Amino acid sequence: RGSRSAGPWRRLLLVVALAACAARASEITFELPDNAKQCFYEEIAQGTKCTLEFQVITGGHYDVDCRLEDPDGTVLYKEMKKQYDSFTFTASRNGTYKFCFSNEFSTFTHKTVYFDFQVGEDPPLFPSENRVTALTQMESACVSIHEALKSVIDYQTHFRLREAQGRSRAEDLNTRVAYWSIGEAIILLVVSVGQVFLLKSFFSDKRTTTTRVGS
Repeated sequence: RGSRSAGPWRRLLLVVALAACAARASEITFELPDNAKQCFYEEIAQGTKCTLEFQVITGGHYDVDCRLEDPDGTVLYKEMKKQYDSFTFTASRNGTYKFCFSNEFSTFTHKTVYFDFQVGEDPPLFPSENRVTALTQMESACVSIHEALKSVIDYQTHFRLREAQGRSRAEDLNTRVAYWSIGEAIILLVVSVGQVFLLKSFFSDKRTTTTRVGS
């Protein structure tokens, strides 16, 4: 009896797993040195809907150049010095599509870049073809859970990126405050030592003058 009741749930879990693997997605966080360019390549079939989303997490003014080309070399997307952006397109032909991130305009600051490249769309969990009945309550619940989990993943990724960016800004600010404090301490030390020597020379000159007048 227990094995029979577990059967529908196993089938539902299998359908969810297959649907999750149907659409390809690449999420990468990488270091982009100064005066450098990094390119990525993806084989895409004609008519496939794709989405490229990127964000600069750390480095400089948090901006990079981004360029997307089709197999013929035609530029589909090009932006200069962007902090974050999202671009959706449909592949016009079969072939290898190339998208590049460039930090060539920066001379001494490296960047950390995150991008998410989604190829294709998630198919429905329960295809409508060859169905003569509506979704059961269990299937409807499975669809709702699947959509909710996708939203949770998107929100988690978004907040992780914001957390990393905020941590980077805080560390950068902390470094600047530390250097400023060290500079202030050095200036105060120099001014204090200078005042001591100035007062010492002033009283020494005054004592010498008084001795000469008295004699």
